[in-house]
Amino acid sequence: MSGHSKWSSIKHKKGAADAKRGKAFTKLIKEITVAARMGGGDPDGNPRLRTAIAAAKAENMPKENIERGIKKGTGELEGVSYEETSYEGYGPGGVAVLVDCLTDNRNRSVADIKHLFERHGGNLGEPGCVAWIFEQKGLIVLERDKVDEEQLLDLALEAGAEDVMEEETEFEVITAPTDFEVVRKALEDADLPFAVAEVTKIPKNTVKVEGKKAQQMLNLMQGLEDNDDVSHVYANFDISDDVMEALS
Repeated sequence: MSGHSKWSSIKHKKGAADAKRGKAFTKLIKEITVAARMGGGDPDGNPRLRTAIAAAKAENMPKENIERGIKKGTGELEGVSYEETSYEGYGPGGVAVLVDCLTDNRNRSVADIKHLFERHGGNLGEPGCVAWIFEQKGLIVLERDKVDEEQLLDLALEAGAEDVMEEETEFEVITAPTDFEVVRKALEDADLPFAVAEVTKIPKNTVKVEGKKAQQMLNLMQGLEDNDDVSHVYANFDISDDVMEALS
């Protein structure tokens, strides 16, 4: 799983630059709008909206942008109607890739996603071909040199985390989706800084990739992330931290 979470860390660091271009904000607003449309505009009763708002705040999105996105979702303001869809396929080396989209044009999305897979050494698959590999979980990533391991273990497990895993340079706290916010708040209240805090889809197994295939895999991930219709990308690649940092 280290490759998956390492990509999340790199993606979040890159998010600051994306926010300046408005790309990150655009995707976050889409998610807020759809979450409000699906479950209502009150975050207290809508976990998906609550998570979307937390992600937006983490990127320093202005409050008025968040409120506007909610109102578009609830119909108080006119806005584009987005459709949720997912695509599945294989990256270089047989890596499983799951792509979630929010789009106003399904034909455009599938053509773009198919092109990206083929351009970077992969191929789009049939529905259901890889979705079974992923489980929805809460993921909180903390840098090892910034936290005390014993304190982290005590806080996370007492708050309801399923596991705390030690990687090369990080700790990964895994939770059930329903327990994510409680665990995140416990760590936040203890002033433990985290690089990533999100509800995501974590692979049950991983595929190790190296060399050219590792570079192709990261290029595929970046291409998918940069697509305006893509909201989330999940993959079960395992690339060492050193290689990941060098290639990214």
